[in-house]
Order: sequence, then structure tokens, then C-alpha cells
Amino acid sequence: MKHLSIYNKQDILSITRIRKFETRLGERLQVVADSHDLEKSLQHSSAKFVLIGIPEDLGVKANHGIGGADSMWLAFLQSFLNIQSNDFLDGNEILLLGHFDFSVIEQTIEANAGNYEEKVQAYRHAVNAIDEEVEQLIHIITQNKKLPLVIGGGQNNAYPCICGAAKGWYKAGVLPLAKINAINLDAHADFGPEEGRHSGNGFSYAEEDGYLEKYCVVGIHENYITQNTWIDIVNNPFVDCITFEDIFIHEKRSFIQAAGHATSFTDDSLCGIELDMDAIENGLSSDGSPSGISSNQARQFLNYVAFDCRPAYLHISEGAVILSTKDKQPGAGKLVSYLVSDFVKAILVQLK
Repeated sequence: MKHLSIYNKQDILSITRIRKFETRLGERLQVVADSHDLEKSLQHSSAKFVLIGIPEDLGVKANHGIGGADSMWLAFLQSFLNIQSNDFLDGNEILLLGHFDFSVIEQTIEANAGNYEEKVQAYRHAVNAIDEEVEQLIHIITQNKKLPLVIGGGQNNAYPCICGAAKGWYKAGVLPLAKINAINLDAHADFGPEEGRHSGNGFSYAEEDGYLEKYCVVGIHENYITQNTWIDIVNNPFVDCITFEDIFIHEKRSFIQAAGHATSFTDDSLCGIELDMDAIENGLSSDGSPSGISSNQARQFLNYVAFDCRPAYLHISEGAVILSTKDKQPGAGKLVSYLVSDFVKAILVQLK
């Protein structure tokens, strides 16, 4: 994992705003004890969660999307580390491992690709390299029975999260087979054709490779389901979806009922929890929308699924604080901080 940067305590404290009479999360989070022996450090850590960042937008650009997903990780971290440590969330339950830095790959592509189509093909080739390193890390984390919290980058990273978690939880003896389920709160299915890896086909690749068993998308927008993808979903008994229109326009079921359907559909195994920030109304992402769920509904969703299923990992993707178009949303990092803390607290309540 040559692109992995592992943090020490000083790295964390350098962006933690320490104040007298207060304790911030950054002061309580655990770090890797020995960066030369990651697995041993995980084995000896009491943390239940391992937090990692993937600040990249190669997968988004490989899907003809707008760059900017690489901007979320640092903004999230600056907010998350400065949450108050208290009885609701102490912080010692989380190990902040570090982040991947694939920027040199992107710079090389930008400097050498001759035209747009060459760039897209190069991005898709580069996503394979990202897959390999991310999958390896998720595998190591889960085989040591820690729950990965993965932030930033495109939803292309769903693929290595699924594969790595399936292999890791299987090696840990938690699963009988190296397969997991997944729930995705998303405006898009990301179940596209296998035309080279990008942010729009992580789940279809994971299913084809045998690591994804059941998959349910909550809040998919009817206007953005390709006919071929819709046919694939309808004809596949292991894939299900509930459209945004059925929830909020036709009101066939409530939002929480839709989340409950997803957890029931996937309740026979560990389940990867995915939240694509383009599902949130007016959220800054590679494919944002003026119509979507609210920030509070996103928080409710993660709280609900953390209670009602057996999470294999959490992955929050596609969000940005600044896009390559120069559009900005400074509060986006704080929103993701809320989402992660909601998810963690919901699980910790069950363990008490």
C-alpha cells in the first residue's frame, strides 16, 4: 500500500483546536502504535472502529463526472476531530488510521494523456490500482474484527470495500463464505456495465466477482435509471430498489419504511452501508440535485441501519467542499462529521 499515509498523534493534534476545560475527539482518538506493523497494531488496539480517508476523484472522472470528491476528507477531519468528547461519544472507540494519496497518479494522467478519451481510459486503468490498495487495507481491518469507516472519494470505492470486507470478515470466522450484502442510499444505482472501473459500476463488478450477495438501493431517482440497469435490477432476485418517487412523490411508503425494507432484504448476512452524498438535496457532489433527501433524513437513515442490520463497513462517498467547477459548500465536511458520529453512536448504544 505505497499510497497509504498513516497518522501519528501529532498529526491529529495539529488540526485539533484544544481549549481549556474541554476535551475534543482528536484528543481521544487512537492511532496506529507501529506504522511498520499495521496488523499487530490493530490486533492490540481496543478500538471498535477504524477511520480512513480516500481523497480521490479518479473514479468520478472515469465516469465522466465533475472532479472534487478529493476535497472532502480534510474538511471532514477538521470538523470531526473537533467534536466534543463526552458521554455520547468519547472518541477512544475509534482508531484514526490515515488516508490514501493517489494525487501523483492523477497528475501523471493530466500531464500525459493526449485528449479527453485518453484521459478517461487512463482514469479507469488507475481505478484498478486504487481498488487493489483499498481492498487490501479493508481486508486487514476486518480480519481483525474492526469496523471500517471510509470517507471521501467516488463510489468506485464501494467495490474494494465490499471485496475487502467480504474476505476479511470471512477470514475472521464471522462469515461462512466471502460474500456480504450492501445497502446504498443513492440517487443512482451505480450498477452500470462492466466497461472499465469507475464510480458508476462498483456494485455490478462486486456482484460479478462473487463478493456481493444482495444489494438494495434506497432513493434512486427514476429519471436517472438507464433502461438496461432497470431491466438488470428487475430480473435479479438478489438486487432490489425503492425509488425516490415511490417514497416522496407517490408516498407508497415512508422514508423509514423504505430503510426498513432495505434492512429486511439484506438481514441474512453482514451488510456494507453506503451513502452517496448526491442523494442529499443541494449537496455538493459530482452529480448533485435540487431534489433529494434532507440532511436530517440522511442522519436518520444511518442511525436506523446501524441499529437494524449487521454492518460490515460504512462508506460515505462523492461529497465535496469544492468542485473543479469552483462551486463551494464549506459546511459539507461538518455534515459528514454528523453522519459518521450518528452511525458510530448507534452501534455503541447497542454494545452497552
